[in-house]
Amino acid sequence: MVAAPMAGGASTPALVAAVTRAGGLGFLAAGYRTAEETAAQIRELRSLTDAPFGVNLFVPGPDTADPDTVAAYRARLEPEARRLGVELGPARWHDDAFAEKVDLLAADPVPVVSFTFGLPPRPAVTALHAAGSAVVVTVTTPEEARAAVEAGADALCVQGAQAGGHQGSFDDARERTEPLERLLPAVRAAVDVPLIAAGGVTGAEEVRAVLAEGAIAAQLGTALLRTPESGASATHKDALADPRFTATAVTRAFSGRRARGLVNRFLAEHDAQAPAAYPQVHYLTGPVRAAAARAGDATTLHLWAGTGFRAARPLPAAEVVAEIAADL
Repeated sequence: MVAAPMAGGASTPALVAAVTRAGGLGFLAAGYRTAEETAAQIRELRSLTDAPFGVNLFVPGPDTADPDTVAAYRARLEPEARRLGVELGPARWHDDAFAEKVDLLAADPVPVVSFTFGLPPRPAVTALHAAGSAVVVTVTTPEEARAAVEAGADALCVQGAQAGGHQGSFDDARERTEPLERLLPAVRAAVDVPLIAAGGVTGAEEVRAVLAEGAIAAQLGTALLRTPESGASATHKDALADPRFTATAVTRAFSGRRARGLVNRFLAEHDAQAPAAYPQVHYLTGPVRAAAARAGDATTLHLWAGTGFRAARPLPAAEVVAEIAADL
C-alpha cells in the first residue's frame, strides 16, 4: 500500500514514517512548500525511518487565468473574509518552486519522486534518473499514461474520479475524470509499466479489486486523514465523521482547480462562480481557509475527501494499513 501525498499539511513526516513501518510506501507532499521546507521535511523523515519513501511535486501549468473573472471572484469573497476578520490573499500565479525542488532532489536523492498535474520536463526526469530515483507520474486517461511513459516515467499513479483533493489531470479544462474501475483497466491496456491505483480505496475490498485489475499497489489518502499522524486540521478530521456532511463534489471554489471535497456551505454557494484560475484562487482564498480552520468553521473550510470518506477512522496510521493488509 502507498500513502498518498496530501499537500497542505496532511502528509507529515510522522504519517509517512508510520506507513513505512507498517510495510507501505509513504510520500511527502512538496506542493506549496519551498525547496528549503521540503529539505527540512526530508531530514525529519530520515530521522524517523530508514525505509524507502517518495516525494511528490506539482508540475506548474501556464498562467492562463482571466484577470477579470478572478477580480470578480475576489469581490464575491470579500464578505467571507470580513466575517472571519482577515484579508483575502494576493491572486498570484506561482510555479511552486518547481525547478528548485527538482534540483534539491537531484542533489539529495530520495528513492521515488512523483509528479502531479502534468508531465515533468524531460531534463527533470533525466536528472532524477541520474540521481537514482524512480519517477512516477499521476495520470487520469490512457492518453496521459502513454505520454508519461514516453516522457520516461518508470511507473504511473492511476487516479480515478473517486479520489479526494485535486484531480491530477494534465488538462484541468477537462470536466470529467473516469471512475477508477473503468480507468485502471484502460490504462493497463495502454501501457506496460507498474501501476498504482488511487481513488476511493479505503479498505481491503478495494485493494483486492485493483490488484486483480493489474495494479501493483493501492494508494490510500482519505483513509489516513483522521489518523493522529495526519496534519489535517481538527476541523477537517471532525468533518469526515460529521453527519451534516453526506456527500462529496468536485469544485474549483477553493483553489481554482478541480478538486473533490465534502459539500459544505462555501462549496455550495461559490462553486458555480469559481473561475478556472489555479493557483490564483488557491492563494486568494488561503487566509479565509486558514481562519476557518482556526475557528472550527467546517462550513467554510476546504474539506478535501474522496467518495469513501466515511471509512476514515481515528486510528494510528500503522494500524489502518495493518488492518487492511490482514484482510487481503
